[in-house]
Amino acid sequence: MAGAAMGGLVMSDAGGVLEFPLVGAGGEPVDLWRTLQSHGVAELPPARVDPATRTLTVTLALPATPRVVTIGAGRPGFGCITVAGPALPEQEADAMLAGVRHILRLDEDLSPFYAMIADDPDLAWATRGAGRMTRCQSVFEEIVKTICTTNCAWSATVRMVNALVEHLGEAADGAPPAGVEGRTFPSPAAMAAADEAFYRQVVRSGYRGSYLRALAQSVVAGDVDLEWLGRATPDELPDEALRKRLLALPGVGPYAAAHIMMMLGRYSWLILDSWTRPKYARLVGRESVPDAEIVERFQPYGQYAGLAFWLFLTRDWVED
Repeated sequence: MAGAAMGGLVMSDAGGVLEFPLVGAGGEPVDLWRTLQSHGVAELPPARVDPATRTLTVTLALPATPRVVTIGAGRPGFGCITVAGPALPEQEADAMLAGVRHILRLDEDLSPFYAMIADDPDLAWATRGAGRMTRCQSVFEEIVKTICTTNCAWSATVRMVNALVEHLGEAADGAPPAGVEGRTFPSPAAMAAADEAFYRQVVRSGYRGSYLRALAQSVVAGDVDLEWLGRATPDELPDEALRKRLLALPGVGPYAAAHIMMMLGRYSWLILDSWTRPKYARLVGRESVPDAEIVERFQPYGQYAGLAFWLFLTRDWVED
């Protein structure tokens, strides 16, 4: 496999390390570290961001067996991937590379957005490669994690997701006997099979438990195809229609729908919650700002309004 190209990623000849060019689908630059820190959900298991090494380690569910991969900077203009364990067969390597490409959203073209913000003094900085939001491996994972962020402190979100991964995730070879390390995010089948007591006593998910279980059961029964929501184009499923489908899911309200849409690359809705509202007000030097005024500020960016808003709020997350 050395030197081979796979879906836009190439295998380095040195040390069995996979490397890939840091460019988006439109040839635009990709700031890898900014991408790895694009939002808080990116740091929830089975992923882990290490600021010291500026890497993302994640356990991927692959056709044969889960594998732990670490994504970080490579030579100038490239990122690199290291895979724990023995060498991967070619078919598994293809699946792993596709998973990394999906997580980093390398198939997205942000060049139209960069053209729109080039003259905005508050956002022009992002044209150097910011704005690419990491994805989970599945839409199901995106939705479950988002539900776990609703109406609670971040520490509670971490506790709930940790419990789901530790007790229901599939372990990679060599994973510790306990904890989240080396475990995938649980499948819908695993979450559907867990009883109410598990969600109440182990996950301690409160009212969310019934929602999580119902969501998983609906996927297993074939009542909903969540993964199609991530594949559908705006022509196939316009943003407003997608929002309505998300709002029909158990545990998904207006905030959660906007958050999930952002994770799916649909940026027309702003995430307005107890963190974004005061952060925006603080940045513009006011005590509070009406939602309508915030929406109006970013309305010129149309389908990218929510992304522009998010970047405005999070510029200070990574030093220039």
